[in-house]
Amino acid sequence: MTAILTLDNVGKTFTMHLQGGLTIPVVSGVSLEVAPGECIVLGGPSGAGKSSILKMIYGNYRTDSGAIRIVAQGGAAPETVDIATAAPRRVLALRRHTVGYVSQFLRVIPRVPALAVVAEAAIAFGIDRDEAETRARALLTRLNVPERLWSLPPSTFSGGEQQRVNIARGFIADHPILLLDEPTASLDARNRAAVVDLIDAKKADGTAIVGIFHDDDVRERVATRIVDVTTFAARAA
Repeated sequence: MTAILTLDNVGKTFTMHLQGGLTIPVVSGVSLEVAPGECIVLGGPSGAGKSSILKMIYGNYRTDSGAIRIVAQGGAAPETVDIATAAPRRVLALRRHTVGYVSQFLRVIPRVPALAVVAEAAIAFGIDRDEAETRARALLTRLNVPERLWSLPPSTFSGGEQQRVNIARGFIADHPILLLDEPTASLDARNRAAVVDLIDAKKADGTAIVGIFHDDDVRERVATRIVDVTTFAARAA
């Protein structure tokens, strides 16, 4: 199957401008393809560059070398875009229509109720409000967020409850590409299993997923392939 996401010889180095221009190599020569329905898991120890790769795909980090080609949706026809060189406005359009992201932390406007936090992510994708709220209720239920909390702002929730709202927000739309940065790290076994089921459903629907998972069991259950990021370790000059 044709890849919807391709990383071609991607490299990243951080420059510490307050430390006399000290450079810290992160990854080099990252090359992989992700097809619809695949879940590619990035493996390797902490500090290997896994989250940096996700952030480059999402456009939060610029690459120093290589290309990240995404088959973009939302226009009259699919179009291949190199997010490594795309203008900021194009990156925002890719996030709206093509690339979803579940980070390790929930960042939302204070005082907005949890149900609205989740539903707004679907509305931004182009789903009408009634359908968005229906999806939000279903996801919050599936992720065991008690209904008594739905009208409250997530800032009042426990860490695990906030993360489940975060996951619901990331899964509610139909992005063709979904990036997952340790979504199950703060969850118990019951809720890890719920997230695994959601990932399986996305794969069955043809979503291309790239993820990082703290839990070995979750990693083995969801992965189509595991890519060892240490093979892309950059070396200091």
